[in-house]
Amino acid sequence: MREEELPDLLTLAETAQYLRVKSKTLRNWSCLGKGPKPLRLGGRVVYRRADVLAFRDKQAVAA
Repeated sequence: MREEELPDLLTLAETAQYLRVKSKTLRNWSCLGKGPKPLRLGGRVVYRRADVLAFRDKQAVAA
């Protein structure tokens, strides 16, 4: 999935696919206060595209 194809709100599965990690990893990061900030909408966990891209950029600089 390319950056320009990302929707404004990504599901847990879409975020995991984009970051190339497992969904379980995102859940673990959330519990540890790491990773992109999750949001709860209704009963679903979603991620803002801007938060996912910012997290990706921060990780790229740190590496």
